[in-house]
Amino acid sequence: MHDDRNLVEARLERVLRERLRPAVHPVTAPLTVEIWSTPGEPVPVAAGLAAPTSPITTGTPWGTPWGTSWFKVTGTVPSEWAGRTVEAVLDLGFTPSTPGFQCEGLVYRPDGTPVKGLHPRNMYVRVGSPVVGGEQVHWCVEAASNPDIHGSGEPFQPTVMGDRTTAGDRPQYVLGEMRLAVFDETVWNLVMDLEVLGELMAELPVDGARRWGILRAVSRALDAVDLHDVNGTAQAARNELAAVLAAPAVPSAHRISAVGHAHIDSAWLWPLRETVRKVARTASNMTALLQDEPNFVFTMSQAQQYAWLKEHRPEVYARVKKAVAEGRFVPAGGMWVESDTNMPGSEAMARQFVHGKRFFLEEFGIENDEAWLPDTFGFAAGLPQIIKAAGSTRLLTQKISWSRTNEFPHHTFSWEGIDGTRIFTHFPPVDSYNCEMTGAQIAHAARNFKEKGIAGRSLAPTGFGDGGGGTTREMVAKAARMRNLEGAAIVEWEAPADFFAKAEAEYIDPPVWVGELYLELHRATLTSQAQTKRGNRRSESLLTEAELWAATASVRTGRPYPYEQLDRIWKTVLLHQFHDILPGSSIAWVHREARATYARLAEELERIILDAQRALAGDVAGGHELVFNSAPHARRGVAAGGASAHAVQGEAVTPAPRKGGGYILDNGLLRVEIDGRGLVVSVYDHAAGREAIAPGQSANLLQLHPDLPNEWDAWDVDAFYRNVGSDLTDVTVLGVEGSSVRVERSFGASRVTQLLSVPEADKRLDIDTEVDWHESERFLKLAFPLDVRADRYASETQFGHVYRPTHQNTSWEWAKFEACNHRFVHVDEPCWGVAVVNDATYGHDVTRTVRTGGDGGTTTTVRASLLRAPRYPDPETDQGVHRFRHALVPGATIGDAVREGYRVNLPERRVTGTAVEVAPLVTVDHDAVVVSAVKLADDRSGDLVVRLYEAHGRRVSATLWVDGAAADRCVPSDLLERPLLDAEALVEADGGVVLSLRPFQMVTLRVPRV
Repeated sequence: MHDDRNLVEARLERVLRERLRPAVHPVTAPLTVEIWSTPGEPVPVAAGLAAPTSPITTGTPWGTPWGTSWFKVTGTVPSEWAGRTVEAVLDLGFTPSTPGFQCEGLVYRPDGTPVKGLHPRNMYVRVGSPVVGGEQVHWCVEAASNPDIHGSGEPFQPTVMGDRTTAGDRPQYVLGEMRLAVFDETVWNLVMDLEVLGELMAELPVDGARRWGILRAVSRALDAVDLHDVNGTAQAARNELAAVLAAPAVPSAHRISAVGHAHIDSAWLWPLRETVRKVARTASNMTALLQDEPNFVFTMSQAQQYAWLKEHRPEVYARVKKAVAEGRFVPAGGMWVESDTNMPGSEAMARQFVHGKRFFLEEFGIENDEAWLPDTFGFAAGLPQIIKAAGSTRLLTQKISWSRTNEFPHHTFSWEGIDGTRIFTHFPPVDSYNCEMTGAQIAHAARNFKEKGIAGRSLAPTGFGDGGGGTTREMVAKAARMRNLEGAAIVEWEAPADFFAKAEAEYIDPPVWVGELYLELHRATLTSQAQTKRGNRRSESLLTEAELWAATASVRTGRPYPYEQLDRIWKTVLLHQFHDILPGSSIAWVHREARATYARLAEELERIILDAQRALAGDVAGGHELVFNSAPHARRGVAAGGASAHAVQGEAVTPAPRKGGGYILDNGLLRVEIDGRGLVVSVYDHAAGREAIAPGQSANLLQLHPDLPNEWDAWDVDAFYRNVGSDLTDVTVLGVEGSSVRVERSFGASRVTQLLSVPEADKRLDIDTEVDWHESERFLKLAFPLDVRADRYASETQFGHVYRPTHQNTSWEWAKFEACNHRFVHVDEPCWGVAVVNDATYGHDVTRTVRTGGDGGTTTTVRASLLRAPRYPDPETDQGVHRFRHALVPGATIGDAVREGYRVNLPERRVTGTAVEVAPLVTVDHDAVVVSAVKLADDRSGDLVVRLYEAHGRRVSATLWVDGAAADRCVPSDLLERPLLDAEALVEADGGVVLSLRPFQMVTLRVPRV
């Protein structure tokens, strides 16, 4: 045989496309279709089923953007089809685009029972196998006409389709054929045989015997097919392939645990309300597929999505619960949503696991041992400790394979966090969380796996995701053929827990990666949609206050603790930390709703705080003004977590004129000079006798850069943005406003107003910035060039801080040109440092330059990222007014940075009453030990829960007093507030509890009520 292999491959592709795939449904009959379109938002299923319909035919446009239409589909199975397999093929007008990014449907029986979902790679609904003929078909399809924002037209172009208020009403789709069809299983299996062998053949060595053996078998099979009688000759063609399909894999073949999956973004290019329906469609599809495929296993993460099913689609949820009980529909991950992990604060990151794991335990009796975050944009170094404290030990993600500069050296390894906790971690070498079980993907996974020779198995999340859809019967069929196939990896359907158990058993001493898992991509998500980020930070802070004061009021006055209210608010905040909401990479609709949600939550939390503080303060007629301090450090004479009527009243110093123009702010601790341009040219630390600002440079400097990344507008900022920039030094107003220096600037179509002040008794420069932002594709930074030679700097992360280099010795260091911090960035030399703290920003960069001429010293510049203006997927990103608060703290230690970071995020509150003091429920005698949460236990027992951590990065011994509780009443617990059985006994001293903490160790204590 002398067939050229390229000719055979080309022949195979054409025969599949033009003859074999069409022959899967050789005989068809039309269905009758009627339609009703909702005038507004989606309606309940019962209303959709009962709505009046009118006829519609194939080729008719339908579906306004973000609309919902209900199709009634009826027909009769022809009597001559008796004994054959029949299914309906329902084409809503699907385009070649990926499932989940266009119209979708959910099929119901007339009684409202869900059948399965529809998408462009899954259009069938089984009628019978076999049919008897004459069966009446009656289905209703709830169809969503979601616009294809991702795949239509040129990529990353601005679009008004991302919000129903701007999308218009032009129909998006044209109805395709709606028909009954005979399903020829033999032809369908022939297609599966040829697709698997063709895909595998292309991946095998060009001159290998196995490739040529498959090539010859495929050629014989194609010869055996009569192209004018495909259905009559398909079995003969299959017979020619039987031998090559039966050849077993070699014993050393790579093993792949296939996990049915549909990574569903809880919001992205669709609003939250549409995700509720995406989950219902996908879950219906997957529970139907589980019934048809006995070896198939499906997994879904995100407790929020199960909760949506329970609330909005109880009939689908019942099917899911049944499949979960059978061990085939597997809840994964144990988090409320697949959140971003860089920006959520310490408590929020902990609560993702608390609420997620508790939901799975209460609903299914299942406790997950893995964190499941395939698409999250990098992983903060504090995460391993949080995972372990939640009772889990494993992590799966795929996203790091997207890094553009450095290739991560492992697929299976142990990840060590800032406190020394290690988590067994796996990156699927298939490099996709949407594996379609193609030969190319499976071969890539086997070749790509970096632990060859030491370990031999990996995991493949299999199914259409992002917009949902899940696994298809074709993927299951391909996996079955590769279960034991020469030349391919060995594929078996398994639950994540089974994979991890086997992976750990074969790789007992994996390599260790220490520190953050930084994604070298999507760095701009730390800045995009600034109001969403401010809403998140403010919500986290308000929740801290609400829990603290509600718990204090409950213990001290008997006031009921708002369990249900706080639980609901927490879950809403956690939902909005999803990795396309908080990062700012969703459509306009999502962020418009997020802003309204955060405002509503803030109002609700403010009421909880005020009511609790009033209960503690007593009758407002008492006339004492109490200052409440929610921060974990004492300030102005008020204990942390307490209140006092004797707080030291401090004012900002009055600005004085500066020679040559500008103003001076000097409180005896700090002298700040602001020149005639409104720039800070000197910040002098009196005690240290040291200048903070680099010679000849200016701080509080706004810098503007062009910002058009190569792709992924809202996600990315590329390094070349730094090549061009301008300093905003022109000033329109410079004057005094109260105790502050007021600076106003205009640039482009935007305006900036800043208030600079120095407190009377603190060594700190406060900077309040308001930006009325109307730029497009620009990046705004706030720069502080510091006279500090620092080889590394500290950024706050969950339950501690992480160090990053200021130099770029390697490509790994260079790639971190934009990074995340929470409340502070700190740079220092031995014995002297500077902190930059903030109340709402996350993105920043730190660079180090050697000054030429003069003293030849080193300048370390800290720049906070304020605003961007990407136009995709939200063309109006960040347009409008924004407020930021930053503070420059010279002479700051890490401890000072921690304290000032909490201060700016948890401001004092004043309430009038009869009380002169409110003693804190919890007191600790070491500033390095930060109390991050004081609350009542979630089980409503009335027990007090205290969470704390070592914040300075060193070992400490501290005594903790918890409302008079002795050591024998303080129970070390996990994040779910369950006693830790292996915890060491606590030691009592002076009526308190002695804690010996390692650097960054986090501890949860539960104190039973008497």
